[in-house]
Amino acid sequence: MRVFSKFLLAAILSFSIGVTAADTYPSKPVTLVVPFSAGGPTDNVARALAEGMRKSLGQQIVVENSAGAGGTLGTAKVAKAPNDGYSLLLMHIGFATAPSLYRKLSYDPATDFEPIGLVAEVPMTLIARSDFPAKNLSEFITYVKANSAKMNFANAGLGSASHLCGLIFQNAIKTEIQTVPFKGTADAMTALIGKQVDFLCDQTTNTTEQIKAGRVKAYAVTSPKRLSNFADLPTLAESGFPGFQVAVWHGLWAPKGTPKAVIDKLVSSLNEGLKDTAFRDRMNKLGAEIYPAERATPKALGEFSKAEIARWGPIIKAAGQYAD
Repeated sequence: MRVFSKFLLAAILSFSIGVTAADTYPSKPVTLVVPFSAGGPTDNVARALAEGMRKSLGQQIVVENSAGAGGTLGTAKVAKAPNDGYSLLLMHIGFATAPSLYRKLSYDPATDFEPIGLVAEVPMTLIARSDFPAKNLSEFITYVKANSAKMNFANAGLGSASHLCGLIFQNAIKTEIQTVPFKGTADAMTALIGKQVDFLCDQTTNTTEQIKAGRVKAYAVTSPKRLSNFADLPTLAESGFPGFQVAVWHGLWAPKGTPKAVIDKLVSSLNEGLKDTAFRDRMNKLGAEIYPAERATPKALGEFSKAEIARWGPIIKAAGQYAD
C-alpha cells in the first residue's frame, strides 16, 4: 500500500508540475536554435516563423545560430538543454540523415527530442556562378561531365541538404566532382557569387533572390513539377532524370522530457505561426510550401522523421559518405 502511495504521489506531483508549467509558460523569451549560419535557408524559415509564433506566445522568440558539423553541433546543444520549453530546435532533413552520416553522434534523434510539428518543405535549385558558359541544363551537364576534373561543387557541410543534393546529382550524371564544404549555405552562396566555386544545389529560400538579381545562374529545380516563380526552369525529373526529387522539410523540436502541457502550447503557437499572413507571404515568395495543420503535430513529425531516417540510410551508405 505504501509503494502504491508513492507512485500515486509521484503521478500527482508530475501532473501538478505540468499544469504549473502550462499556466506560467512562457514567462521569458524562448530561444530557437538554428544549427546553421545566419542568412542561410533554414535561418530564413526560422526568423519568419519566430515572428509568427511570437504573436500567440506573447514572448519574444530569439533565433540563435549555432553552426557547424552539418547542423549536428546546434542540434546536440538543444538535446542537452533544460527541458523547460525555453530551448527549441528548427532543423531540416539533416535531422534524419545525421545518424547515417556520423559514426559518433552525441545525440539520438529518435529518443532525445520531443517533436512539435512539421513547418515547411522547400524545393531546391541547381545553380552556378553567373558567368558559367552553359546556356541550359543540357549544356550544363555536358560541360560538367567534360570538365569534371576542373569543376568544384560547393555545399554547406557534410549532411547538409546541399551536400545530399550534390550526392544525388553526381550519381545521376555518373560523374564524380570535387566538393567544397563550407560552414553554412550562406558562406557557400557568398563563394558562388564571388566565383570562387562553380556550382551549388540549394534551397529556394536561399537562392530565389540571388537568381532574380542575376548574381547566380539557375539551370533546374528538384521539385516534381515546375515552380510558379521559376516557370522557365525545367525539373531534373523531366530532363532525363526520373525520380530526381529532393525537397527539404523543416521541423520543430524541444528537448526530451519537456512537459506535455508546454508542448501543447508550442503546437498551438506553431499552428498560429503557420497561419500568420507575413509568414505565409514570405514562404510563398521564397518558393516554400507550408505544411497543413494536420502535419504540424508531434505525431506527424515523429512518424515522418522516423521514416526519413530509414529512407536516407541506404542512400548514404551506398555513397560511402561518413564523418567521424
